[in-house]
Amino acid sequence: MARGMMGGNMNYNNMLKQAQKMQADMAKAQEELEQSSFESKAGGGAVVVTMKGDYTMESITIDPMILEDSDVEMLQDMILTAVNESIEKITAKKEETLGKATGGMRMPF
Repeated sequence: MARGMMGGNMNYNNMLKQAQKMQADMAKAQEELEQSSFESKAGGGAVVVTMKGDYTMESITIDPMILEDSDVEMLQDMILTAVNESIEKITAKKEETLGKATGGMRMPF
């Protein structure tokens, strides 16, 4: 019986080490993701939005030519489009990055 217990203990230790490595890999991947920049364009580049991986806005660039038309609603739509596209890019990259860190295991968060 003692022999079987020891083998179980070693498996537990291996599982614990794997879990700790996975946790460290996830933390590193999350940090790298948060430092990454994601750029999206709308209106053929008239609006350019750059966001960090933590969903904070880095910059918004608006081509002055678009302001000559004074179509505020169109400009607002372009900004929304570019921001939402950046959010989608960050979310997709987060899923890909964390999927690699967890070896494809789905996490509850």
